[in-house]
Amino acid sequence: MEATPATILVVDDDPILREMIETMVDMAGYRVRSAEDGRDALDRVAEEMPRLILLDMMMPRMDGWQFAERFYALYGHACPIVVVTAAPDANARAEQIGADGFLDKPFTIEALLELIARYMTDSP
Repeated sequence: MEATPATILVVDDDPILREMIETMVDMAGYRVRSAEDGRDALDRVAEEMPRLILLDMMMPRMDGWQFAERFYALYGHACPIVVVTAAPDANARAEQIGADGFLDKPFTIEALLELIARYMTDSP
C-alpha cells in the first residue's frame, strides 16, 4: 500500500507565482493545495491539515498576519508556517507571526525545494 504524499498549502494572491510554486511542489512529489488569501487558506486547513504552509503576507480579505493569528488560535502549531514575501524584512515578519521560517521573493527553484526538504522529514 503506497503512502499518501505529504500536502503543502500554498497561500498567495499572485496567481502566476502561486501556479509556479504549485508546479514545483508537485514535481517534487508532494500534494499541493492552494489558496488566494488567508480566509481561503483557513477553509483548506479545515478540510485537511497540511504538513507545511507557504504563506504570503500581503493579501486581500485576510492577510498573513490575520491568517497566522487565527490558525494558531484554532490549531496551535499543528504544522510549520513559512513566510514567503518580497518585503525587505522577511525574517522580522516571520518572527512577528511566530512562523517557523521565511523565504525571500524572488527566490530560485533550488531555494524553494531546499526549504521544503528542510520541513519534510519523511519522504513524499
